[in-house]
Amino acid sequence: MNLSRFAPVVRWVSGVVLASVFVCLPAGLRAEDDKPAKAAPAAPSLPADAHVAQTITLDGKPLHYTATVGTIQTKNGEGKATGEVVFTSYVVEGKDRPVTFAMNGGPGAASVYLNLGAIGPKKVAFGSEGDSPSDPAVLLDNPGTWLDFTDIVFIDPIGTGFSRSLLNEADTKKTFYNAQSDIEYLSRVVYDWLVKNGRLSSKKYFVGESYGGYRGPRVTHYLQTQLGVALNGVVLVSPYLNPAIGDMGDLSPIPWMVTLPSITAAHYEREKKLSDATMAPVIAYTRTEYASALMKGRSDQAATDAMIAHVTEITGLDPVFVKRSGGRLETQAYLREVFRAEGKLGSRYDPNVTSYDPFPNDPDQRGNDPLLESIIAPTTTAMVNFVTQTVGWKTDARYEALSYDVSRAWDHGGPVLRAGAVEDLREAVAADPKLRVTVAHGWNDLSCPFMGSVLTVDQMPLMGDAGRVQVKMYPGGHMFYSRLSSSLALRADVKEMMAKH
Repeated sequence: MNLSRFAPVVRWVSGVVLASVFVCLPAGLRAEDDKPAKAAPAAPSLPADAHVAQTITLDGKPLHYTATVGTIQTKNGEGKATGEVVFTSYVVEGKDRPVTFAMNGGPGAASVYLNLGAIGPKKVAFGSEGDSPSDPAVLLDNPGTWLDFTDIVFIDPIGTGFSRSLLNEADTKKTFYNAQSDIEYLSRVVYDWLVKNGRLSSKKYFVGESYGGYRGPRVTHYLQTQLGVALNGVVLVSPYLNPAIGDMGDLSPIPWMVTLPSITAAHYEREKKLSDATMAPVIAYTRTEYASALMKGRSDQAATDAMIAHVTEITGLDPVFVKRSGGRLETQAYLREVFRAEGKLGSRYDPNVTSYDPFPNDPDQRGNDPLLESIIAPTTTAMVNFVTQTVGWKTDARYEALSYDVSRAWDHGGPVLRAGAVEDLREAVAADPKLRVTVAHGWNDLSCPFMGSVLTVDQMPLMGDAGRVQVKMYPGGHMFYSRLSSSLALRADVKEMMAKH
């Protein structure tokens, strides 16, 4: 989950996703660097690993597994403990079982969104239009789980879930809250889990959502080249691959090319005509006439007028709004405009997930994102109940489903983060001729729009079989897996990918 991008003028801290969740078109808040170092706050001791036998019904058959909640220590070069990373694993008995490691994003998001929303054996409702955060947080068997074909280990980075730093504030930022250190210690957590559980010889996969999608290629490449662990495949869900892709919107057409198709997809969905077939000409138009008209600017007024007319047609927006924007549809302005008559706001994570605008007369959006506002309560309640009551991992520590403190402390402006994850993606694919990558997006996502990944992957060299790196789109937004049909389609695509390597 990534907490924001395109620097919207809203109170909430940018950074998924969701969901993971979240960060996709750049910029975040930074904590002051000149505060005196504080001692790490006293925290209750974390319990020993706990296990419980569980069963779900999947495709009409029982699936038995063991759920474990436990910790892996992070250490510095002298072997001193620096943090405790909490994981939740689901393991099915059987020979030659693959194992998949899962992380969300933020930075500041726990892995609960992938766990209880997408691929874990149990699921709680969140992220869809009409979901209420005060509805009972009931866990039900998840028909979209991957557990029948791979064991799964969900990892909560430091500062999320129950995971915690053992260092003071300044050292915590230096050790955990920047793009490079984050990759290094999380890669080591994957390595340590494999060693601890005797799984180094298993087939291994990684799935990351939003900023977890930035982590995916980098963790894969770091494991491959630094820790000596090669992954068989990677799944990037609504990934944050190119932090700089939204830059230079006054000159470059790319920021507007990235968002126009998702805005159109949201409109098509409301009109009940969203499909691969209806989106194909939108993608083709975005690559050609739209980009060309933006590049021509005032030198070709006829091309600009034709572009504005066509953008109005495919988005269903007010012609005056489109004309005044010059056909460049800024995300937060669009999300207020599209539902203004109803007094509502759309979510950047899925424009068709709405809430009432609490400040409709303000010149800028003051209300928090509708989707982010609604997901904290159900995911926190469901996960804490599962961990402490079902598994019996007893702790009274606070659970952080989505930590704004981590996002504020994160080094969002560092050169490593701004460079993105595409270089590592290319190098990891080049180094392993069998490695397979599935990039999965919701059509409607305006946090990490699918078109950014389409443009990125199309610029990669072929490197053998073109099917080794694929971009897949599904109905929905950043957390498209909240829709059963999209969840089942993702499950089928990933199962097929894993069967090939």
